[in-house]
This record gives sequence, C-alpha cells and structure tokens, in this order.
Amino acid sequence: MVASTHWLASAVGMSVLEAGGNAFDAAAAAGFTLQVVEPHLNGPGGDAPIIGHRAADGRTFVVDGQGTAPAGATIEAYTDLGLDVVPGTGQLAAVVPGAFGAWLDLLARYGTLPLADVLSPAIGYARDGYPLVPAAVRTIRTVERLFAEHWPTSAAVYLPGGSVPEAGARFTNPDLAATYTRVLAEAQAAGADRLAQIEAARRAFYEGFVAEAVAAHVRTPVLDSSGTAHAGLLTADDLAGWRATEEPTVAVDFAGVRVHKTAAWGQGPVLLQQLQMLDALGVADADLGSAELVHTALEVTELAFADREAWYGDPADRDVPLAALLDPAYAEQRARLVGPEAADGVRPGSPAGRTPRLATLFGTPTAGPDGAPVWPGRFEDAGAVGAVGTGEPTRGPGPGPGPTPVDGPALDVRPGGETRGDTCHVDVVDRWGNLVSATPSGGWLQSSPVVPGLGFGLPTRAQMFWLEPGLPSSLAPGRRPRTTLSPGLVLRPDGSGFAFGTPGGDQQDQWTIPFLLHHLVGGLDLQAAIDAPGWHSTQVPSSFHPRTSTRRGVEVESRLGADVLADLARRGHAVHDAGPWSLGRVSAAGRRPDGLLHAAANPRGMQGYAAGR
Repeated sequence: MVASTHWLASAVGMSVLEAGGNAFDAAAAAGFTLQVVEPHLNGPGGDAPIIGHRAADGRTFVVDGQGTAPAGATIEAYTDLGLDVVPGTGQLAAVVPGAFGAWLDLLARYGTLPLADVLSPAIGYARDGYPLVPAAVRTIRTVERLFAEHWPTSAAVYLPGGSVPEAGARFTNPDLAATYTRVLAEAQAAGADRLAQIEAARRAFYEGFVAEAVAAHVRTPVLDSSGTAHAGLLTADDLAGWRATEEPTVAVDFAGVRVHKTAAWGQGPVLLQQLQMLDALGVADADLGSAELVHTALEVTELAFADREAWYGDPADRDVPLAALLDPAYAEQRARLVGPEAADGVRPGSPAGRTPRLATLFGTPTAGPDGAPVWPGRFEDAGAVGAVGTGEPTRGPGPGPGPTPVDGPALDVRPGGETRGDTCHVDVVDRWGNLVSATPSGGWLQSSPVVPGLGFGLPTRAQMFWLEPGLPSSLAPGRRPRTTLSPGLVLRPDGSGFAFGTPGGDQQDQWTIPFLLHHLVGGLDLQAAIDAPGWHSTQVPSSFHPRTSTRRGVEVESRLGADVLADLARRGHAVHDAGPWSLGRVSAAGRRPDGLLHAAANPRGMQGYAAGR
C-alpha cells in the first residue's frame, strides 16, 4: 500500500509494488514523481530525510538526505554583506541538494529493481505532462512578477507563453525530463549491474553535468528576500564531496509502541519530547476532544519546540544533549510547567543541568515563575512575498482572505491568507512488511531560480542557520541545517507498525500529535485519526526567514467546536479558526498486528491518496 500527498505519486508507487518491487523501490519511484508533479513543494534539488524498516531482520534506519552548507558558507561571508539572517530565497540560501542522492542511496542499499524502472514514470510526467494542481498555480501567481522581472530562467519554465498556467492544464517540464533522461543514460552506460548503474547516476548528478550546471548558475547574482541581488557560495566541489549516509533512528516508547524519528539535525525529536510530556500528564485518561487536552498539547508543544531552539543542531560537530532531552525524568520536570493558562515567551529547559541559550534575535531573557529564563521571542509581520519569493511554502502570506478570528482576550489577526503549500510526504508498506516514511521538500519553485537547462531550482535550507556563533544551529561550512522535515515510524513489539508523516514545516511535529493520540490512545483507525480535528501553535518560533512568531497564537479547526475554541481563548490563547478542514496533510501506511495492510491519506488537500490491494 502507498499513501502520499499526490495521487500520481501514490499510483506510481503502487505500480512498482505490483511489478514486483519492494517498498524501497516504490518509495523512490513515488519520490521522483513528486519532484515533477509538486514543484511548488519539492524538487530534485531539494532535501529528503527517509526512515525505513526492513522486516526480514528488523533493521530500522534513517537515510540522511539533508545536504550540507557550502565550504565557503562562513558566518562572516553573510555578515560582511550586511545580513543578520540568511535570506529565505535565492542563491545565498543554497545548500547541497540531498534529495536525489538520498533516493539513490535507498535504492542501492535496499531496493531490487533497475533504476530505469524506478525513474521512468517521473521522466514520462515531466516530458508528456500532468495536470497542474491549483495550489501550484496559486504559488506561481504569487511570484509571477518576480519571475518576469528578475528570475528569467524560472519564467521560462513556469510562465509558458508569458502567463501563469491554468489549474488542471497539462504542464510539462522538458528540461527536467532531459536531465533525468541524461542521468539515466549515463547510468545505463555503466553496464548491466544495478548497483553500478545507481553509482553512475549519482556521479552524473553530483560530479558530472548537473554539478557543473549548478556551480555555474550559483555564480549569477539574483534578487533574494533581502531585497538585494546576491550570488551564492555553492560549488561543484561541495556537491562532489557529499553523499547520503545512513544512521540509526532515535526512538521512545509511548502507548505500547516505539516511535522512531531522525536525530536532532531534524526536528523529529520534538515529537518524542511531546509524547513523553503528554504521557507524564496522563494523556491516556484524557478526553481527546476537550479544550483541556488541546490546551495541554499546545503548551507541551511550545516547551518541546523551545528546546529545539536551544539545543537542536547537527550532532556531527556539535554536542547535542539528546539523551538528556529524551530522559523520562526530564519530560516529567518539563511537564510540571504546564499551567491552566497559555504561557508566553520561549521557555527552553536545562537538560542535564546545562544552561540554555537562544539567538539574540529572540530578545533578552527574563526569569520565569520557576526562575528559569524566558525569552520574549520575535514577533513581526512576515510581509508580502510576491516581490522576493517565499522562503518556505507553509509560512508566506498569500492572496485570499485570512483565517477567521475567534473572539477572546488574546486576539492577533494576521494580514492576508497563507500559501499553504507545505511540503510532500509518502508512506509505503509492501507484502513483506517493509516500511518507508519520507518527507521530500526544498527546491521550491518560488524560493530558488531554475538552473538553466536542468529544469529545477536549488534548496534554500541554509535559511535555517543562525548568523550568530556558538548556537547549536549556527552556520558553519559542511554543517547540516536543522531541518523541519520529519518522517516517522511506529513499531510494535511483534514487528507490525506503520509509517506516517505530513508536510508543514514547523507544523509537521504538531499536526501528527492529534493523529497519534486519536490512533494510539483513542483507538481510531488510521483514516479516522487523520480526519480528526487538528490544531497547532504559531507561538512556536518559525525556522524560516524572517524567523517570526505570533504571540500565544494557535490555529484550530472549527470542527473542535465553538465551546472548545472559546475555552482556549479564555485561557489566553490567540485563537484563529482555520476552518473545518485545513490543518495537516498526514498520511500513513502499515501492517496491523493481524497481518492486514492498511493505509490512509489526508482529505484536506484534496489531492492526497492511499492505494493498495
């Protein structure tokens, strides 16, 4: 079974399973297809962390598809340009593209099919066309002027005939099709051996014609979100020196299962921290539809994400106290901070007695009620996006009406609507019980200009670094940015379980909380748990340019009920009714304890599908 954020990716993945491929083959085929059909959400030049489980031996692993900062990306290289944050768009935000290499690595280690069988569907859609979804059209419209006036290579692809394409129209990307086709041709020229072909494809991308085109393109200054044109720092040597790697998952026990995430170079551990705090607060006995539960979950979320700001980063060259952060005793200590009213500010903890520190952009800390430091945060209007692009598709305000405010003492109405593009996600389970969860993202069409001749843009994940020394996620050459991408797996003691995840930037490890609670605690099936009303905090500091938040802000689906929304407002939350079906893009696929396969997709985007037989 396959579940993803786009029906064509689900169909492609299912066709690979029916052709005899395993879950790893199917996930890669779906992933390559997503690069074509959701260009506003991901691309070949993006990022792709992948979590997999091999049923034959119980091996559970992470394929790290997060590219690193260029060798020339020092803090001084940016501050010398007068910048205090990394721009969210353009060339300066580019890191090594990791998605293509991650899918190749997964295929080489765990797949079974030839590369042509896995890559051909994506080539076909790029060459022959697919119906462009309305969200992609809306995204292109927000940056039409930018493309026409400043990013001509993007205009050539996304403004065919000089105008925004219509929703549902057949859309092609001949340059992307040609790029895939040439990569595949160079792979097949390496001989008949499957692994030799995959390695040749990797070389073509990271050491061959793709890397050469990327390096030449980045030297051209383009307008970015700073309002100024800048060239980039990425080089061909940066691409040649990077490879996707495999590492262990990080996991905790909750509700009789084991929940697996990436390490703290991603935000995945914040989900584990939330689950542990909720467990300490007795969530097993809670009314999952009550204002009390939603309030508690929101407060727990803000505590976990405050720890993300203080402690998460690339553990390859930083001392990240992850074991202490995931200690049940620490969770109990943090849970005691949850009170009856909405708390203000950013409140990181002190794992293993260490003193937290946040970026100076969060303001000057003061002592909280418990004596621990509280930072005020950075609350500003993110501004318009049309002139400079969007750093990440979940955050940018776009055309259309804004969310409906809920009357209450803490009201904070944002201007305009939001471009809720999010990211992509795919989950796969095969007949043998292998599981894959992947959250491809980056290389968004609205964030980085198209590389001439390649048909895709670069990742802008460097915007997640701080230009302040000494922080866990400070910029440094060769360091991984602290990504928001957060695939997940749940495994039971008998070996059954499911893959799950969602697009959504900082919301990813918030939108999966109501899903997991309703499924693991409330006993709802996967689809009913996905359909349950959702919520998230916007007081959580944004990981994306310009790194702002909404004081005590929360988004809630109106299906929670007017009484719940009013109760949350009385507790001091700045509540915004996001409508009945708006929050989350969760999908899941797995094997039940009785051996039956099951999967579910999200109805909210009206394009996610689950398929299987």
